[in-house]
Amino acid sequence: QVQLVESGGGTVQAGGSLKLSCATSGRPSGNFVIGWFRQAPGKEREFVAASSRDSGGTYYADIAQGRFAVSRDNAKNTDYLQMNSLKPEDTAVYYCAAGTSVSAYDRHYGDWGRGTQVTVSS
Repeated sequence: QVQLVESGGGTVQAGGSLKLSCATSGRPSGNFVIGWFRQAPGKEREFVAASSRDSGGTYYADIAQGRFAVSRDNAKNTDYLQMNSLKPEDTAVYYCAAGTSVSAYDRHYGDWGRGTQVTVSS
């Protein structure tokens, strides 16, 4: 089982940037993938990005291409989601999750953090 804790959310004006962190302890058996998802009020949870801690492979949703980037600090067991050029429609609770395959489907992730709120004002 993997424990995940997100941080770094907050309120930012449109066009601004935020960097979210996902600190983990433990790892699944097999490949270790960190996925980022978000859920806006009244909407379904949607995929943002994913990266493999073992292979380094990454996968971005269209909403993240060119604006968001994932990175990690292996020494700190922490993944990051750098978000630039933020828009009001990026407002949501952002979650990181642990899985074993680089996937856009939340059912492929077994452990989840509690999320961090990101609010983008216009």
